[in-house]
Amino acid sequence: MSTQNSVVAIYSTHTEADQAVKELQRGGVDMKKLSIVGKGYHTDEHAVGYYNTGDRMKYWGKVGAFWGGFWGLLFGSAFFMIPGLGPILAAGPVVGWIVGALESAAVFGGLGALGAGLFSMGIPKDSIVKYEAALKTDKFLLIAHGTAGEVAKAKDIIERTHPVQYATHAGEAAVAAKA
Repeated sequence: MSTQNSVVAIYSTHTEADQAVKELQRGGVDMKKLSIVGKGYHTDEHAVGYYNTGDRMKYWGKVGAFWGGFWGLLFGSAFFMIPGLGPILAAGPVVGWIVGALESAAVFGGLGALGAGLFSMGIPKDSIVKYEAALKTDKFLLIAHGTAGEVAKAKDIIERTHPVQYATHAGEAAVAAKA
């Protein structure tokens, strides 16, 4: 499990999530430490397709500009078909954690690929269930990770963006230090 701290916020719409990322960027949060996960479409917004150009993934569809903006800001992008969740788009470091969980065939107490990736980041299983439920209802997860100070700064900014809910999570090393 990671020693990273994180704050995870849930947003109802891609517009709200996009605004939160812009606020974090304006606030000086390192974009390399942000991730976003979402379905990328609603039932009336079908994707036409996805493709890669160099190291950036392109998305055709009604919310293509939303996802295209993240591919330019955040590092790493992926499209996953996850049983029980369906098609999931992800950008940022969370992609590496999900891929790592898939490649290692790690099983974390019945968690799927996304859950195993989040668990690897230091997010507890009970919170993962809540985050997967949010994704099932077409919400978006915005994750900021880093040192305790970096996460506190991100949390302060996220609070002002009025997410549906948010929570901070301390990595193993941070929890051990508090004991």
